[in-house]
Amino acid sequence: MTDNRARTTNDSGTVETDGGVTTEQNPTNYLDAEVNIFRPETAFMRDHLKLIWATFLAWTVAVFGPVTAALVAPDLMTETIVLGFQLHVLLTGIGAPFGALVLSAVYAYRRDKLDEKYGIEHGQSTGTATDSTAATDGGENA
Repeated sequence: MTDNRARTTNDSGTVETDGGVTTEQNPTNYLDAEVNIFRPETAFMRDHLKLIWATFLAWTVAVFGPVTAALVAPDLMTETIVLGFQLHVLLTGIGAPFGALVLSAVYAYRRDKLDEKYGIEHGQSTGTATDSTAATDGGENA
């Protein structure tokens, strides 16, 4: 059986797929892969996209939920008093910004765990500094 993991180009210049028989992905450096938000190339990209969408949906509810609730049930949101504030004021003025801040921390924590899972390190640059000065002549040496 031939290797059907890669797309091949025939003589007419059209791209042929593997016919859906691939059972595993080719090893891909996720930094060099083409990014398609609807069909991510690597497992890291798929997991990261899930994290992004989950965080985005939670943010949408946290930020727009109180405003929508005030439009849908104005009597309830206005008449309910919590900590001396009307419920819509408390949720919109304090709850929504605090929720966004908490979601930022949750995203950072989950992204760090994702980086650990896939062995991605964000350390110092491994490049070495040289004693030469930067070229200021546009790259042309006289």
